[in-house]
Amino acid sequence: MTMIRRILPEKRRPQLRELVTSGRLVRAIEAHSGISALVSSETTGSSNGHEGRSFDALWLSSLTSSAARALPDMELYALERRIELIDEVLNASPKPLIVDGDTGGEETAFEYLCARLENMGVSAVVIEDKQHPKRNSLSLQSRHVLEEPAVFGKKLRRGRNALLSTDFMIFARLESLIAGETVRDALERAKVYLDNGAHGVMIHSKDRQPDSIFDFLHRYRNAANHSQPVICVPTTYNNVRAEMLHERGANIVIHANHLLRAAHFAMRQVCRSILDNDRSMEVDNSITPVSEIFLEVGYDAALERETQGAAGR
Repeated sequence: MTMIRRILPEKRRPQLRELVTSGRLVRAIEAHSGISALVSSETTGSSNGHEGRSFDALWLSSLTSSAARALPDMELYALERRIELIDEVLNASPKPLIVDGDTGGEETAFEYLCARLENMGVSAVVIEDKQHPKRNSLSLQSRHVLEEPAVFGKKLRRGRNALLSTDFMIFARLESLIAGETVRDALERAKVYLDNGAHGVMIHSKDRQPDSIFDFLHRYRNAANHSQPVICVPTTYNNVRAEMLHERGANIVIHANHLLRAAHFAMRQVCRSILDNDRSMEVDNSITPVSEIFLEVGYDAALERETQGAAGR
């Protein structure tokens, strides 16, 4: 009988740090709702010698959580609403959660965010070194304005000082390559941010090829000799396997927006088919049976517990 998925915050929070410390590659995927968190947590590989492989962590993306609510990714999604979504995802999955914190807002707001997330059992937050309000990094039309390293470093320090445990991690997202700057600029910023208390960095790029990412990883691990963890997000350079990034020095690889994009594609196809055929029979093989939804979200298990409870009275 499937039980309600539960894990205490103090048990969940250190999971990500433990995975990274172990030296293994951490594979993460985005979640923008309870059902996406549930599906991604319970799906396992089935071919190519990867039977049983699963995602190690979840990423609560600003882009997908905003888009799922029909909002542009411009820091419009209010914090308290995002806290509700985070709670929804945490209740749907026992996996460690990494939260996209956008720019982190102003310093006091970031302190508050770190404290709230740590208390909820979130494992990490990532904030990007662009000026508030940010524009999505993958947009080709947006102008990306980087924050002064010292200013961003101070924000990171304020967040670090607000923590009560050694389990929660703060990652500084380097937007140098997004803004058209150099790998050297990203490395210089990384040093400032790590010196100000960041537990690790995320290096981001919208290039189709991973050359600049490989260059950063090589220089970060060798010339700079940094041991702190690195996150990579191969959304655009998706011809690179996660294991290759790991071999070059990445610790965490995030597939950052794929479940929302998959849902959007499927919903549009189903809508068109129903309109074209004036009935839904044609989409039966393209959608999940209601019975499977009942099973996965725990409806059947809840009924079974209900029946057993009644029998015991």
